[in-house]
Amino acid sequence: MKIGVKVGDIMTRNFVSAKPDISVINAVKLMVKKRVGSLLLVENEVLKGILTEKDVMWALSKKSKKDLADIQANNICAKKIITIKPSTDIYDAMRLMKKKKFRRLPVTIKKKVIGYLTLKDLLRIQPELFEISQEGYTIKEQAEKLKRKQAGEQFKEGLCEECGNFDIIYNQDGKLICITCREAM
Repeated sequence: MKIGVKVGDIMTRNFVSAKPDISVINAVKLMVKKRVGSLLLVENEVLKGILTEKDVMWALSKKSKKDLADIQANNICAKKIITIKPSTDIYDAMRLMKKKKFRRLPVTIKKKVIGYLTLKDLLRIQPELFEISQEGYTIKEQAEKLKRKQAGEQFKEGLCEECGNFDIIYNQDGKLICITCREAM
C-alpha cells in the first residue's frame, strides 16, 4: 500500500551530527543541548555511525563517567547502518523500520547523508501508520517465546550486553545477548 509521500518530503534536513572521534561525554552534551536521542557520526558527508541513547546507556553500564571522556563515540556506536533513499515511499520506510525495530533511519544519496527520518516524522504526516508500526510485535514475540520454550531453550527478557537493546535475551557463552546479536555471531 503506497501512501504517495516520499521520505525526502518529510525527512529532517537539519539533523544533528558530529565527527566520529568526538568523545562520548561531549557527544552526550551535544545531544542534551540539541534535545535529540541520537547523533549521526559523519565525516566528509559520509555516514560512519549512529550514536543513540542506548549506546550511551550501554557505555555507562560498562565504564565510569570519567572514562566516557576518553572513549570516542565511534567505539561504541552502531556501525552496521541501514539507510534509506529519499525517493522511498513512507509506507515502505515504516515497514523497514518495523522489520529492523528502528526508530530512525539516515537518508542518503550515493553514501552522502542528506537527512534523517524518524518515527516521529512519519507519524506527524500519517498518524494511522502508528498501528502498522505496532502490529505484529506482541504476536511475534509470544510466538518466538513459545517456540524457544518448546525447544527447551533458556531465555528471559532484558538488556542485550552486545547492542544494549531491550529484547528477549539468551545466555550465549556466559554473555546475555539478543537474537539479532546471537545470529550475527
